[in-house]
Amino acid sequence: MLAALDPVILTEGLIRFLILLVCLSVHEWAHAWTASKLGDPTARMAGRVTFNPISHIDPIGTLAIPLFMVFMSASGGGGFGIIGWAKPVPVDSRYFKKPVRDDILVTMAGPFSNLVLCLLAAVIGGLALRMVPEAQVASAFDLVFEFIRINALLAVFNMIPVPPLDGSHLLRHAVRMSAQTYYNFARFGFFILIVLINIPAFRQVLMVAIVTVATPFARLAVSLSGLG
Repeated sequence: MLAALDPVILTEGLIRFLILLVCLSVHEWAHAWTASKLGDPTARMAGRVTFNPISHIDPIGTLAIPLFMVFMSASGGGGFGIIGWAKPVPVDSRYFKKPVRDDILVTMAGPFSNLVLCLLAAVIGGLALRMVPEAQVASAFDLVFEFIRINALLAVFNMIPVPPLDGSHLLRHAVRMSAQTYYNFARFGFFILIVLINIPAFRQVLMVAIVTVATPFARLAVSLSGLG
């Protein structure tokens, strides 16, 4: 099977995997750091206020599934992108002075961190492209755009209002869902997500949202690179 792997596609897939690992780690760090700043020591005591990917790795969501997608693509299984998740950050809202407001702030910290990464990639990547040899500009820009795209994907996907995604916390507060009702909802969250991502119309809306978020950052990178 290893002999059948396309080395170019495999290399590109592994680069995407490393980008995903970095972005997931920052996303979870943002949740943990914000919770700690708002008075909840749970994540800090669990060692989650760190950029170290090892502290955030979920064996299935961070390693098995993304790497499976990478190797399937490289072996000719076409049509595979890359997606994954990290270990959820433990949060105890009983420590918050304003539980609803602070839970929303902790929730939004994750997607917001991915938008910040999009901006950093656009600015730093765009300026760095000015120093890249002309023959390598296309490959370098693809790398910058991939970093932006993966962060846009994480920001958008996490806003879906289905547990365990961040958007479910916003829904819970918006409709004043009880803890028990949310717990019951969360029990079926994974299955609901599986159904949703297999609905073509839902995937199309999701893709439009990701492109909408990513495009301004990509245009900024192009503008700063002098390529536009």
